[in-house]
Amino acid sequence: MPSEARFAVGQRIHHRIFDYRGVIFDVDPVFAGSDEWYEEVARSRPPRDEPWYHVLVHDAQHTTYVAERNLEPDPGDEPVRHPLLGEYFEAYEAGRYRSRLASN
Repeated sequence: MPSEARFAVGQRIHHRIFDYRGVIFDVDPVFAGSDEWYEEVARSRPPRDEPWYHVLVHDAQHTTYVAERNLEPDPGDEPVRHPLLGEYFEAYEAGRYRSRLASN
């Protein structure tokens, strides 16, 4: 049974291993990628039966898909800069982004 997500859409996060900041734009209750992607990319073999997050990476053009165990809350209060922010969020208030879309 999947565990409850620790993070939410609009929350700023920090990646523990790769030391980047970002904002969550979607949450999967369990890993939703392909076996091939997991074998190729998820080298630390994080659990598939725990939440995974779609993240807009600060000062980058790309997004990432990250296992919960590799994330922690972003300790700062700086907004995230990403070209797709306006696609997913309408405002940044009190350290959190307000979603433009319904989450799953």
